[in-house]
Amino acid sequence: MKTILVVDDSAFMRSMIKKHISELDVTVVGEAEDGKEAVEKYIELKPDYVTLDLAMIEHDGIEALREIKQHDPEAKVIIVSSTTDQEAVVAEVLDLGALTVLNKPIIKDDLLGVLKELINE
Repeated sequence: MKTILVVDDSAFMRSMIKKHISELDVTVVGEAEDGKEAVEKYIELKPDYVTLDLAMIEHDGIEALREIKQHDPEAKVIIVSSTTDQEAVVAEVLDLGALTVLNKPIIKDDLLGVLKELINE
């Protein structure tokens, strides 16, 4: 079974993501509420996938993505953020190695579609 780390500073959003993916064959192995915690948990838990918010107060998602990819260039990170209307931000995270960028509020079918593709690779 594949594993996922859910990162968002909002407990409500983490809960929504976990609810959305509950029908897939993935296990949520951890949660983090800021980028620093996300990097620590990624290194500790070695999840197959990460959902990552960008706008977090301490150690934002871009910093976390950069550090996760430095630690593991093969990390599969899905950005889930409300800042996806900023073209420069989207370009930067894709250049850093994010697989895709999904806009908040999260659309369940979009998230499940991306994860199903990854699981079936």
